Amino acid sequence: MKHLQETTNIKHKKKSKVSMAQAFKTIIWPRRNLVFIGLILIVIRSLAGLILPWQSKVLLDEVVPSKDPSQLYTLITIVITAILVQALTSFALTQILSVQAQFLISELRAQVQKKVLSLPISFFDNNKTGGLVSRIMSDVEGVRNLIGTGLVQLVGGTFTAVVSLVILIKLNAWMTLFVFVPLSVFGYIALRAFKYIRPVFRVRGKINAEVKGRLTETLAGVRVIKAFNAEDQENAVFEKGVERLFQNVKKSLTATSIMTSSSTFLVGVATTGIMGIGGYYMMQSEMTTGDFLFFTLVLGFMIAPIVQMSNIGSQLTEALAGLDRTEELMNMTAEEDNEARNISLENFKGDIAFNEVSFAYEEGKPVLHNVSFEAPAGSVTALVGSSGSGKSTIAGLSATFLNPSSGQVLIDNKDLSKVKLNSFRKNLGVVLQDEFLFEGTIRENILFPRPNATEAELQNAIKAAYVNEFTDRFDEGLDTLIGERGVKLSGGQRQRLAIARAILADPKLIILDEATSNLDTESEALIQKSLNELVKDRTTIVIAHRLSTIRKADQILVIEAGHIVERGTHDELIANNGRYFDLYTYQAKI
Repeated sequence: MKHLQETTNIKHKKKSKVSMAQAFKTIIWPRRNLVFIGLILIVIRSLAGLILPWQSKVLLDEVVPSKDPSQLYTLITIVITAILVQALTSFALTQILSVQAQFLISELRAQVQKKVLSLPISFFDNNKTGGLVSRIMSDVEGVRNLIGTGLVQLVGGTFTAVVSLVILIKLNAWMTLFVFVPLSVFGYIALRAFKYIRPVFRVRGKINAEVKGRLTETLAGVRVIKAFNAEDQENAVFEKGVERLFQNVKKSLTATSIMTSSSTFLVGVATTGIMGIGGYYMMQSEMTTGDFLFFTLVLGFMIAPIVQMSNIGSQLTEALAGLDRTEELMNMTAEEDNEARNISLENFKGDIAFNEVSFAYEEGKPVLHNVSFEAPAGSVTALVGSSGSGKSTIAGLSATFLNPSSGQVLIDNKDLSKVKLNSFRKNLGVVLQDEFLFEGTIRENILFPRPNATEAELQNAIKAAYVNEFTDRFDEGLDTLIGERGVKLSGGQRQRLAIARAILADPKLIILDEATSNLDTESEALIQKSLNELVKDRTTIVIAHRLSTIRKADQILVIEAGHIVERGTHDELIANNGRYFDLYTYQAKI
């Protein structure tokens, strides 16, 4: 079944794991020039950093014994110059790499958001909005450690450690060997810890998405929560989520603390050994005070990057875990990526036909059974029936939000499953029972489908939908802010605004999903007038619970349990004295 296959394909592609090689190829290599500049700067900074310990040796072994002030001034000038070079290179690194990393994050966010919007409706049915927001905004943040200072510090730190190691071996090979043993043990512990941490970071992203998803739902449904006095219940759910997040963070902290503690202990052991061995060599006059100080300071230059690498390694591990989750999204198949969709609709008329269409959201639980009907261009087809009968599924199939499990939906005698979605949806308009409005002004919401529409076109849509009937009473008129999801407007006002938006879009196919239900009589009368303007010369599929609103429909389909049990005009169905007659007369009594 096509719908089930789509969902399966989406889930199947959630097992990708981004390797460092992949990250290098796709993220680092395209920016190799900047990274190369960063590496040069960090090499310069590292070499400049070695000037101080070297000059300290010169101070003790040469300058002080000579008692020559000019040598002292020269030494101070060299040291200050080296410090200035370090400061300038550090500033340049931040400006070049950190800024580039933030630019890359913004680029990736835009790419992921674009990808998410390209996915089929079935994907959004199975994922929480807040979770998707988390994946778009948070998962890509770790990439700053790949292109930013993290990776460059890792490479630069390695360079510093290697140069320092060469100097230390030349100064005293036995002392260097003594230091190298505990550092090797630390390196082994760090590698084991990184292997443990990456899955923990990966799970953390998932938990974050779930917690943010639930929080988004809670804030959006705050009126329902307060109406049912369910604050404590929601608090408990959120507390459970943040507890799971805490337990995950605790796991990673345990691993990092093991690395930190082991580095502290092993470095301490190495330092103590150096004090003993160095003290012995100095007592035997085999090492000068300057040599010992030089060795100690250079040792710090070798150890510091190695210890720092544990933190950088954690950052890179977290970055790769975030990229794993980002890659899952980017690998999913977009709606338009279907090679079968290769037909572009030219001269769109709006003839719709269902040919033996069946559909199931879950395997073995069909919602529609071999539904067939025709809706000629410019006609109004009404769908009526009890809740759960399949009316909204037919509307979803007509709008390409769903694909048939079997059978065909035809548009202008072309199989809709083979039509390019862009060429179809630019001719489509949808008005829902609970229409979604964006936070902003009334003007911005009406202009949403056509931001460049003229003022005359905007005013025509406003008048046709009777929006001016209430905006004229507002101080700010069309520039009135309506709040999140239009919360500052009444149900009837939101519905008329949605109809005005659809009229401005000027589609040739309109789908109305219970657009007049749950409204007062006055609002319904005005909206019915708006709808009459909207459906003129357009193919219309309308779902209505209030049967009085569809008496003039060209055909009425009575849907029950996924079957069309009756069809005809209002008068014909009343004369048949069947299911439609029962529904109509029951509502008339109410």
